[in-house]
Amino acid sequence: MTTTKSPISVGAEPGDLPPSPPARPGLHWKRRIASLSRWLHTYLSMFSFMILLFFALTGFTLNHADWFAGESATSKYQGALDRAWMGATGSKDVAKLEIVEYLRRVHGIRSAVSDFQVDDEQCEISFKGPGYEAGAIVDRETGKYELSVTHSGFVAVVNDLHKGRDTGTKWSGIIDFSAILMTLVSLTGLTLIFFLTKRRFSGLALFAIGALFFYLVYAVLVR
Repeated sequence: MTTTKSPISVGAEPGDLPPSPPARPGLHWKRRIASLSRWLHTYLSMFSFMILLFFALTGFTLNHADWFAGESATSKYQGALDRAWMGATGSKDVAKLEIVEYLRRVHGIRSAVSDFQVDDEQCEISFKGPGYEAGAIVDRETGKYELSVTHSGFVAVVNDLHKGRDTGTKWSGIIDFSAILMTLVSLTGLTLIFFLTKRRFSGLALFAIGALFFYLVYAVLVR
C-alpha cells in the first residue's frame, strides 16, 4: 500500500504550520487608506456636528422666513456731539473716529460701521450686524443727532449668520472653515463606500440617483 506524504511533512518538524500566502501587492495601502478615511470621517463628523446642524436648521428657517418672522424692536435716542468734531463749514473733514466711538460708548453700539456719509449740512452714520441695525443723523451746525437702533429677533440673527450678512471677516472665515469641513466629511464618506465590497454597488447607485434627482429638480422645476 502506497502512502502519500503531506506537503507539510516534508522537511518540517512535527507541529509546523504551512507558510502564509504572500500578501497581494497594494493590499497594505488599501487598508491604510480605508483606515484613515474611516478615522477622518468619524472624528470630523463629530467635530463638525454642531456646525452641520446649525447650517441645516438655518437653511430651513431661511427658506421659510415668513414662518419665523419675529417682531423687531426699535429705540430712538437724541443727543449732542462736540461741535469741534463737525469740522469747518463747507469742509468734509470731520472727526469720524471720535463720533463713532462716542456713539458706541454712550449707546452701547457694538456692530461695525457700514457707511459714513458727510455733506455740508449733516453726517449720516450706519452700523449693521446680524439682526441689528443702527443709524444716526448728525446736524453739523449744532452737533445734535438722532439715533435709531433696531434689534430683530433670534431667527433673524441666525439667518444673517448663515448668509454671512454684516458679520465681518472673522465670521466669514468660520463659514469658509465650515465649508471645508463639510467637504472633507462628504469625501471621506464617499471614499469609504469603495472599501465596503457588499455595499459598494448599492451605495454608489444611491449616490448617482441622488445626484440625478437634484439635477432634474433644477432642470425641470427651477431653470
